[in-house]
Amino acid sequence: MKKTLSIIALSVIGFGLVSCKKETTETTSTENVSGDSTMAPKMDSLSAPAATGDSATVAAAPASNQPTTTVALSESNFNFGTIKKGDKVNHVYEITNTGKNPLVISEVKPGCGCTAPEFTKEPILPGKKGKITLSFDSSNFDGAVDKYADVFANVEKAPIKLTFNANIQK
Repeated sequence: MKKTLSIIALSVIGFGLVSCKKETTETTSTENVSGDSTMAPKMDSLSAPAATGDSATVAAAPASNQPTTTVALSESNFNFGTIKKGDKVNHVYEITNTGKNPLVISEVKPGCGCTAPEFTKEPILPGKKGKITLSFDSSNFDGAVDKYADVFANVEKAPIKLTFNANIQK
């Protein structure tokens, strides 16, 4: 079982590295997320709203059969500023469970193999905080870049989109 999971993980990482192209700008759409769930998809068909602002409150769709909850992000976008090509940088996004049920982050899926996520794996109890760390390898990039990662959790509207940008100089 472990061998199979290792092979799958290595395949996904390898594919991610191959699919990560040199690019100057990637655009991401952002929109404010409200508590209105009339347009929210159900279960596994997920939309991609993005939280904006420094203290965004986000509701998201159920991860498996977990009851939903709400969250607040310390920020949804981070600017690394100017970094040197080849630098490996990371940023920690803080997520607070503002709902009444435990928050379960099931997956953090970066948009590119150049970004590696780490996140709180245990359920985050109401009122408690968890962390999502995005690590970025700038080796294959020049100029301005915009990257993202989608956070899948038991919230009404998922995924939650975390973004970052940087200006990469040689």
